[in-house]
Amino acid sequence: MSTLAIKNKQGETVGDFDVADEVLVYDKGEQAVHEAVIAYQANQRAGTAHTLSKGEVAGAGSKPWRQKGTGRARAGYQQSPVWRGGAAAFGPRTRSFDKRLPRKVAQLAFRRALSEKISAGEVMVLDDLSWTEPSTREMAAMVKALEAPKGGILVVDEMQDAVRLSVRNLPHVAVTTARQLNVYEILRYPFVWVTRQGMAVLVERLQGNGGRKS
Repeated sequence: MSTLAIKNKQGETVGDFDVADEVLVYDKGEQAVHEAVIAYQANQRAGTAHTLSKGEVAGAGSKPWRQKGTGRARAGYQQSPVWRGGAAAFGPRTRSFDKRLPRKVAQLAFRRALSEKISAGEVMVLDDLSWTEPSTREMAAMVKALEAPKGGILVVDEMQDAVRLSVRNLPHVAVTTARQLNVYEILRYPFVWVTRQGMAVLVERLQGNGGRKS
C-alpha cells in the first residue's frame, strides 16, 4: 500500500490517500514508457514543412544554353537544385509523423510512469482546489504554502476555468485533467499535484478503467 499525503491550500496535512500495490507496476513497462514518449513527441509535429521539387519550381523547360561550345558546364533545365532559385534536393516534404500505440502498451506505459512517480514521493494529493474567480495571487500563495520544490509542477484538476486562468501566468506550473494526463507529462514535470477527485480517476486508469491514450 502506497500512502500519499493530502494537503489543503495552507500546506497542512489533513489526511492520507492510499493506493493499493496491486494497481502499481514496477517490474515491467520501461520499453512501453519509451515508446509512449516517442509517440507523443512525434504526434506534436505538424509535418507542414515543404520544399519545392524541380517539377514545382516555376521556369521554362528549355535548356538555358546549348550543350557544347559555350565553355560553361552543361545545363539541362533552369529548375536544377544546383542553381539559386532552383529546386531543393532532398528537402522536407509535407508528411504525417503520427504514431499509434496499441491500447495495452499505452496503458502499461501510463501505469509504469505513474507508479514510479508515486514511489519517488513526487505525487501529492490536494484536499480542495476551487476558486470562485481566477486569482494568480491565491494560486501563488498556495504554491508557496505547500513549499513547492524547484522544478516544474503539474496540477491535475477537473480543469475549472478559474484554476486554469490562475495557473497560466505562473512560471513552471501547468494544469491538466486526470483523463488527459499522459506519460510525457508525468515525466516532463518533476512534481504532480492531484485533487482528490483527480486521484480517484487516476486510480481507475491504473486499474484499466476509463482510460484514454497515454
